[in-house]
Amino acid sequence: MIALFIAAALAAQSPPTEPAWTWSLYADAVPVVLANEVPDTARLRATLECDPGTSVARLTLYGGAAMAGMARITAGEASSIAEAAAAPAGASKFALRTDHPVFAAFTIDGRMTIVVGDQRRPVEVPAAHLAKLRRFA
Repeated sequence: MIALFIAAALAAQSPPTEPAWTWSLYADAVPVVLANEVPDTARLRATLECDPGTSVARLTLYGGAAMAGMARITAGEASSIAEAAAAPAGASKFALRTDHPVFAAFTIDGRMTIVVGDQRRPVEVPAAHLAKLRRFA
């Protein structure tokens, strides 16, 4: 009985766990959205949006300092240049063609890096969520 009381007291003292970040695909709406989010909250790290048939993905990065200017986007051995635009609440927006080699490389391993001036932001889709990224593409 004392052991149960001690276990309950220790459990009550445990720090709260960090919310679970995940990648969610919203394919039944227009635009189609792939979001790095904490489900059922307004917390976002990144979103990819695309209107079906346009072959243009709009990437928005949330958190950190807003980036504006010319961005170098790399994935695998491919690279591209795109314009970064600052958006409300410190977000940064980019447009990428889904048929560009950078986006194709991104869908292979889920890693992309965006550099604007001295600011560097990685975007990573873990292996468990690559099927969602590929479906989005």
